[in-house]
Amino acid sequence: MDLLLDKSRDKPENMKRLTGFYPGSFDPVTNGHLDVIERACRLVDTLYVGVGLHVGKTPLLSDSDRIYLLRQTVDPIAKRTETEVKIVEFEGLMVQKARDLDAKLIIRGLRDTTDYNYEMQMVGMNAQMAPDLQTVFVPSSPHVRHISATLVRQIAQMGGDVTAFVPAIVLKVLNKL
Repeated sequence: MDLLLDKSRDKPENMKRLTGFYPGSFDPVTNGHLDVIERACRLVDTLYVGVGLHVGKTPLLSDSDRIYLLRQTVDPIAKRTETEVKIVEFEGLMVQKARDLDAKLIIRGLRDTTDYNYEMQMVGMNAQMAPDLQTVFVPSSPHVRHISATLVRQIAQMGGDVTAFVPAIVLKVLNKL
């Protein structure tokens, strides 16, 4: 076990706990999202997973379904990594929600250079609005790097098999649509 990542050791009383914020639409939550969440849990003591609610967008899954599915799939990760993981919803700017939660890190998953280019623009904008927050990129593991929630939605809506891309509980919900 890497001692630097061993959170089982007690921290001194005066050592601050590190809080991260991982925002997204999670429509639906995929194995790729869960990979990033598990890896982010190794970096922080508390991870807030923020479900973005966008008035102008019509998600495939309801807000309550997305939150429920995240809770069901993230709880085992929280236990396994000994990390406090909380699911929250938010509207508006993610930097404002991160500040409201007293998070110091914004977690962003990266699959490829397309994600990187987009995320670097976001980092620049966020740094202007919230210089007190740091963005941490978590590269997706090779076995989930190809998974995109957008593609999962499209495949599911056309009756395709998304078994390899989502947890079983998410698959059950998608198959009912």
